[in-house]
Amino acid sequence: MSLPFTIGAKSSLSNKVTSADITTFADITGDTNPLHLDHEYASQTRFGKCIAHGILGAGLISAVLGTLLPGPGTIYLSQELKFLHPVFSGDTITAEVEIISIKVEKAILTIDTNCFNQDDTQVMGGRAVVKYEPVEGAV
Repeated sequence: MSLPFTIGAKSSLSNKVTSADITTFADITGDTNPLHLDHEYASQTRFGKCIAHGILGAGLISAVLGTLLPGPGTIYLSQELKFLHPVFSGDTITAEVEIISIKVEKAILTIDTNCFNQDDTQVMGGRAVVKYEPVEGAV
């Protein structure tokens, strides 16, 4: 078996986080922590304003893995995350991934996963393990 990847391969994807994204995420997940939704409450916290859900940013990592590298056919096995800096509405987050190991016989890749804001401040860091199972002939 061979895989169309090499150690050191990288990809990235950027997205601007909006207040509508934060509200929609809260509606979908039920995470209505006032730190994300209540401006008066959030103004009294160490952040001074509402912050995005950390997992909302992690979703951008999932998008890179599932659509770009490794791409369609990627199955998440695990994800470790460290939340290093808050993400606010209006921030543009860039998720960057880099393959750091490949188990060719099992089609399992270990991938460094990091997110940065528009100021190049790292907001999230981690590592994912994925299995690559593309569907033959699928687009």
